[in-house]
Amino acid sequence: MHSTPIDLREIDKRASNVYEAVIVSAKRARQINDENKIEFNALLNTIPETAADEETEDITNPAQLKIALEQEKKKKPHLQALNELLDGKIDFEYKQ
Repeated sequence: MHSTPIDLREIDKRASNVYEAVIVSAKRARQINDENKIEFNALLNTIPETAADEETEDITNPAQLKIALEQEKKKKPHLQALNELLDGKIDFEYKQ
C-alpha cells in the first residue's frame, strides 16, 4: 500500500488550524461516501438478478462483479476530501 505524506503547513493554509481542517475533510469524506453508495446501489439495481435457489451456492454475476471492481478502483473518500481541501475546492464557515 502506498502512502504519501502531507505537509501540515499546506493544511494550515486552508483552515485556521489542523483540527478544523480534519473535521471539514471528514465531513466532506462522509458526503462523498454517501454519494458513492447511492451511485453503487443505482448501478446494482440496473443488473438483472440471476435465478439461484437458496439451497445452492451463489453464482457470481459478471456484471455485478464488474461494477464492484470499478467501485474499488475509485479513490478513497478521505483522500478525495483531503485533496479537495488542499486544492481550495471546499468552502466552509461556522454556524452562528
